[in-house]
This record gives sequence, C-alpha cells and structure tokens, in this order.
Amino acid sequence: MSSETQQDKQVESAVEAGRQRRGGLHRLDVSATVGRPVVKLVLGVTLTFLMLPVFVTLIASFGTTWTGTLPRGFVNLENWRTVLGLAEGPGVRDGVITGLGYSAGLATAGMLVNIVVGVPIAYSLVRYDFFAKDIVNTLAILPIVPGVVLAVAFLRMYPEQGGSTLGLIVGYALLKSPFMILTVQSSLQSMNLQRVEESARSLGASWTRTFLTVIVPNARSGIVAGCIITWTLAAAEFNFTYMVHSAGPRPFSLFLYQNISRAPVLQGAAAVSVYFLIVTAVILILQTTGKAGFTTVERK
Repeated sequence: MSSETQQDKQVESAVEAGRQRRGGLHRLDVSATVGRPVVKLVLGVTLTFLMLPVFVTLIASFGTTWTGTLPRGFVNLENWRTVLGLAEGPGVRDGVITGLGYSAGLATAGMLVNIVVGVPIAYSLVRYDFFAKDIVNTLAILPIVPGVVLAVAFLRMYPEQGGSTLGLIVGYALLKSPFMILTVQSSLQSMNLQRVEESARSLGASWTRTFLTVIVPNARSGIVAGCIITWTLAAAEFNFTYMVHSAGPRPFSLFLYQNISRAPVLQGAAAVSVYFLIVTAVILILQTTGKAGFTTVERK
C-alpha cells in the first residue's frame, strides 16, 4: 500500500473521530437557516409594498368606480380611450399620441446627449488626476438642483430657446446629467483603468479604440443604468417643462398633470398606467440593447 493511501486513510479516520467526539452534532449554519429566509422575506415585503400601488392603479384604470380600497366595475376601456384621445365628447384632448411620441423623442435625445457628454466626463474624473479635479466633480453634479431653479436660469440666459424643442432637450440633458456621470463613475471605479489601457495599448490599440472597445463595454452596467435613470426622469420632468414649454405637442409630464389634476380619478389612473407601461417598455429595450450592443467579441 502506498504512503499516500495510508495518509488518506489517516485523514479520514481523524475526521470520523472528530465527528464521534461531537456526538454526531453538526455546527448550525446561521446564514443558511436564518439569514437567507430573512433576506427573502424582507425582499418580498419590500417589493410587494412598492409594486402593489402600481398594480392597483393599473387595475383601477379598467374600472368604473373607485370609492373604496379596490376599484369596481370591470372591464371598462373608456378611461384609456379618453386619456389617449380616442374617445369622443367633452374633456377629450386631441394629439395625445403625437404628444407621447414627442415626449419620448425628447427624453431619448436628452439621454443620448448624456451618453456622449457624461461618459467621457465620468471617465476623465476617474482616470486622471488634474488641477481642481474636486471642483470639476462638484460642477458636474451641480445640475442636480430642482428643475424650477434651472428653468429660471435657463430662460434668463437663453430666452430665445424658451418653448423650443432644442431648449427642452438641452434642459433635460443638463438636469439629468449628474445621474449618468455618477452611475458611470461607480462602474469605472471598480476597474483598474490604467492597467486595462496599458494592456490594450501594448497590443497596438489606439486610445480611441481602447476607449470604445475596451473601456466602454466594461462600463456597460453603469451606462445602461444611467440611460434608464436619465430617460425615465426626463420623461416625467414637470417643473422645467412647465416653465419652458409654451406651444406644440404636450410633453409627457404635462400629459400626466392634466389627467391627474383636471380629470376624474379613474382617468388619472389610466394616465399613470400609460406612463408605467411606457417606462417598462423603455427599460426592457435599454437593457436588451445594452446587452446586445456592448460586446468586444467578434461575431462570425
């Protein structure tokens, strides 16, 4: 019999002896028996608490009355028809579908501006050390101020852009840029950017190619998260829109305001449901696009 086999048998004998000395009792795994169930319970309660109002509002939009906790009288599509401008009669507004498309375009344009501008800013703040870096970092997140403050400053500085599509896009991009910068910064800080760049440059890649094909794909989680946050917040930005918008298709925030404050409660529920459905669709599209579009693997 070899020496290794004897050593294995000795180890097994020692383990078995230890089990016998403990009387067959096993150490309690606190994490598995207590921690995980508690975490699952807290997660379930939290998700239920957050999602229940959304589902109840969506269900109520198909009801005829909502006087108690739960709506009644299903299924009624008149609330949706009125909100979307497809019904006839008083209180029905024209051009609702056009306004929703216009608002989605504004939010998308603002999001794209944030990608083009915010990602390089976040990269520079993480990658390089330079004079007044802390001041630049503060200025980058300064636009996180309330929309009404930025709207007043914007109209004073650029009065000719008041009510214009360009003005709304610039305002949306400026207001939501801190969210893009902060999320991308967080993603980049988990990387050793200097080592990654040096490795790519040593293989002959230019700085531009390194940034676009190595840095950006590895920061995709932060970029996608920033896109989701900036789009959803821009689509529902009310203060800036209310002060800057003057004519033309109504952006989504004004659509919500009119249907919530100047319409029956069930019509408001339908308007909010429209927003939830649009946001859900956009989130799914952005997540799918992010996973498919940020890859460094060559497809054959």
